[in-house]
Amino acid sequence: MASFLSPDGPERLEAALARRLDRMTRQLERMERRVTISNESLAVFVRFWLTSTPPLPDAALAAAQSKGRERYDGFIEAVGRRLARGKTLDDEVRQDVGGVAEGQDP
Repeated sequence: MASFLSPDGPERLEAALARRLDRMTRQLERMERRVTISNESLAVFVRFWLTSTPPLPDAALAAAQSKGRERYDGFIEAVGRRLARGKTLDDEVRQDVGGVAEGQDP
């Protein structure tokens, strides 16, 4: 109550809000950077895959589609396991790149 009624209360409140907004801005900037890196990584992979993978003959198409579904199911299970453990590829890459402490950006 005393803080609310003090003459410098509005200035302190404004300073606290400014600090909080600055922290949120930095968090959003880190998130944007990570999303950009993820998008670029996916785009490079897709471009490489599309330009280097030859088309299949019609006789092999059904078997390839079946194998593709099997691999996709395995992929989804692996992603689920990794997310359940709480360890992400982002964590591993940051450790590999520079030994950056967990939770910190380079």
